Amino acid sequence: MKMKMKMKMAPLRIKLGMLGGKRKRSSSIRTHVDPLTGCVKYFTPNGRFLHVPPPWPCSDWPTDSGRPWWSETRYEEGVLSGKTRCLRIVNTLTSQEQTIEVCTEESLNAILQRYLRYNAHAASYTWKHNGVSLDMDKTLGDNGIPDEDEEFYQLRMDRERYTQAIHLYFNDDLTEF
Repeated sequence: MKMKMKMKMAPLRIKLGMLGGKRKRSSSIRTHVDPLTGCVKYFTPNGRFLHVPPPWPCSDWPTDSGRPWWSETRYEEGVLSGKTRCLRIVNTLTSQEQTIEVCTEESLNAILQRYLRYNAHAASYTWKHNGVSLDMDKTLGDNGIPDEDEEFYQLRMDRERYTQAIHLYFNDDLTEF
């Protein structure tokens, strides 16, 4: 029984390794129409895994196994971002720069939480882009900081060399999270 379970988990482990442990939020796994039978079946190119029924009628497969694991939220590792981008954060007091990869859906407060490892007093700074103070509850796009990756790709420019920058200006209140 244990060996059978390990064999059913192998395709899943391979796929999760490719995704870095993250998966898109969905209610079910992908399906396709079988060209031989014309029936809708689960699409499992790396082999079947736990709770996936066999592709043919089978009397020894239990249909009462309960709710499939992929619809359980307790097994979610995270949500796969639609797009990521690099962002340069420049501390104007110390002239230190950090480049971090952020999700387009992330608010500046979420970015601040991740930046705290570089500067524990980052909440004591005013965050600005092109001289304009940023709303920490909004995303970069909502704050008017465009994602220019597609344009850089079309112009064959290196996106690593031309990264949007946010400048941090010290407020002198020493707030800590």
